[in-house]
Amino acid sequence: MIVAIQRAKFGAAAHRDEVGVLPTPFPRTLGPNALKYLEEVVQSGLLADMTHRFESAFAEELGVKHCIATPGCTPALAALAAAFPFEPGDEIIVSPITDYGTLQGLIRENYIPVFADTEPGDVNLSARTIEPCITDRTRAVLVVHFTGLVCDMAPINALAAKHNLIVYEDACQAVFSEYQGRLAGTLGFAAGFSFDSEKTMGSDVGGCVVTQDDELAERVRFIGQSRGGVMKPHYGRLHAEPGYAYRMPLCTAAISLAQLEIIREQVVRRDRMIRLLTELLDEIPGVTPLGIPEFVNVYSCWMTGFRIDPSAFRCDAEEFARQLAEAGIPGAGQGKYYLMPEALTFLAENAERKAYPYSTPPASREYRYGPDSCPNAKAFLEHFIRWSTFCEKYTEEHCHLAAEIVAEVAERNRV
Repeated sequence: MIVAIQRAKFGAAAHRDEVGVLPTPFPRTLGPNALKYLEEVVQSGLLADMTHRFESAFAEELGVKHCIATPGCTPALAALAAAFPFEPGDEIIVSPITDYGTLQGLIRENYIPVFADTEPGDVNLSARTIEPCITDRTRAVLVVHFTGLVCDMAPINALAAKHNLIVYEDACQAVFSEYQGRLAGTLGFAAGFSFDSEKTMGSDVGGCVVTQDDELAERVRFIGQSRGGVMKPHYGRLHAEPGYAYRMPLCTAAISLAQLEIIREQVVRRDRMIRLLTELLDEIPGVTPLGIPEFVNVYSCWMTGFRIDPSAFRCDAEEFARQLAEAGIPGAGQGKYYLMPEALTFLAENAERKAYPYSTPPASREYRYGPDSCPNAKAFLEHFIRWSTFCEKYTEEHCHLAAEIVAEVAERNRV
């Protein structure tokens, strides 16, 4: 008997029923050359080298040597995980507040994710929270620039250098965010990006890996796109290593290329609007918006939100968010499912029964996962309200309207 389950929705399907008085990302604003590039693909009979054109253009915009385009952000990070020279049971330190796509590749390669807590009242980890997690099995730190807020990378890189660790970035929500004058995705050894339809530079789907390292770029293409296949004369393909076919389709590349041509202007607008909205929300008693650190020069905001002081209101965050959505903020809700030590129930189960790679060996110790393993992250999400419909369509009037709605709901529920 097949048991019916409610499967998760993604992209436009996840936002289809959202309504309100504020803009939503869909229908997306597409670059003026989108149809032209798609027509090139069709008229060429699929011979147009659109994927390479996008890779070259994105690499140039970021100022990196290599861009390897993938079908999405999850495949991008999975290709990176497969390309690294790590062994089953090796530990990768990662943020506890993120999406499953950050971790899927680590898990499939039988690495062990170790969740460093976030800073108190913050959505991101830091060098201070990472350091206690480092062991002799730690091989890398995967930082997540959640909502588009770049982590404080200088101390993280210094700590990693001290312990000879690789640092790489999940920049899926932070395309063209800037940290101390440098772009997200260029602050570590490599990075993964997302161009899924709901993301800041939304295509139909898509993603990429970027790096300055020639050897890593070749490994990502070999393992992540060529399925670990090599050509033997008079024979054909030999598969020297298990690999994947994570190649960006031509039509996705065409739309992504068109979106790249308009994204910088959109990010400037997002940055200006989120800073205004943050100022307005900060004036509401009992409401604390996500802080924008001074080291974030440009905040390419994908998701906006704030925490409520539970002692200031008669309702909890879930009810507060429900009233926001009812009052006209589309997509308002909580994001408790972003707490990975709790949301990835199979990790806790596998660690508990010591399933591979939690068996000894390759694991060197026992692991436990759960909501209490990262108390700062748990406390943050317990009172956090977000809407993932913040987009480049916002104007100053929309920011004021959003703040007014939050203020009205706050006053209605104030103790």
